[in-house]
This record gives sequence, C-alpha cells and structure tokens, in this order.
Amino acid sequence: MICEEVLFGPPRHHPRSPETFTNMATSTMGAAAADLEARQLLILRRVEDLELAAQQHRLGALSLSDAEAEVEAGDTEERLSALLAARGVHDFAFRRVPADYYDRPLEERRDLLAADSVAQLCKSIVMVNTKAAADVVDCSNPKNSKYYVVIVQYMARLNAENIKNFLYTLNESQIPKKRFNMRLAPEEESLMLTGFVHNGVTCIGMKTDIP
Repeated sequence: MICEEVLFGPPRHHPRSPETFTNMATSTMGAAAADLEARQLLILRRVEDLELAAQQHRLGALSLSDAEAEVEAGDTEERLSALLAARGVHDFAFRRVPADYYDRPLEERRDLLAADSVAQLCKSIVMVNTKAAADVVDCSNPKNSKYYVVIVQYMARLNAENIKNFLYTLNESQIPKKRFNMRLAPEEESLMLTGFVHNGVTCIGMKTDIP
C-alpha cells in the first residue's frame, strides 16, 4: 500500500524576482517625485504671485510719493519765487537734480546746476550754540542767537572756531568766548526751524528768521 503524506497549511506564494521589486520601487519613487515637483511648482507660482503683488504695491506707493513730492516742490518754487521777486531779485533759476546728487563729484554737480565753477557751489547749514546762556533759546537777537545759518562752499571746510571768533567780535567781546560752541543742529531742529528737509536747506524763505 502506498501512503502519501499530505501537508495542510497556507498556500505558498512564489517569490518575486529582484527585477519585480526594482520596478515597483522605481514606479513608487517616480510617482512621489512627480507629486513633489507639482507641489514645488505650485509653491513657486504662489511666491511669484506674492512678489508681483508686493512690487505693484511698492510702485503704487512710490508713484504716490513722487506725485506728492512734485506738488510740494512746485509749491516751494512758487513761494520762493514770489519772495525773491518781492525783494527785487529777478535773475534766479531752480534746478531739479537726481536723487544721488550729493554722491556725485563736484564737477558733475556743477554741470547739473549749470554753474561756471565748483567754487560757486555752496550749502546752507543750520548751527546751534550749545554753550549759550539759559535765557538764549531762540533767534530774536541776531548778535547772540541760539541758532545761525552758515553758508559754506562745498570745496571749503567749515571752521567752527572762526564762527566763534566772529560772534565774539560781533558782540564786542562782551560775551565770553566760552559761551560760544557752534555745532551742527540736529536734523529735526533744522527742519522745524527752516521748513526744509536734510540737504534741501536754503537761507531764503525759512520758517524762522535765523540770522
């Protein structure tokens, strides 16, 4: 008699070849890479949209600022022109210069202003006497003022010692020299006194009559 042994258990699976696993892994990685790439493209498009919106906002604000500055400059020219004409001055001109005007060499500034020489280029500087007496708080006394406007050539150097000596002599030596210590006025004080912004100060048409 022939006996056969029968083994019962879970069905046996045929093992897959390495090539099969490789194909499956490649397919999975390809799908993940494609999904990642799609997500990156969406992010990049979103960033571009945000950058474009921000740029348009900046341009809009810049245009508004330029327009406001243009109006303000026109008002200033009109006011100064009327003031000069009232004082009998008729030979003058206003020049618009680039924003980087003060970063350019003196020769370029001369040409932008149509001046004959760099020696004609001057600036108005508001100075404050930091050693003035406690009761000297304004510009009511031209001889002993809290503030002075000094006009100096660009090619020259501001000499505070010369200003001190001048004021000492102007007061006929009645005020000690130690009471004169001239320094550049802070920008906010200069703006308050003159009505002109930094690098735009002129001795004509100031809000305050500074000597």
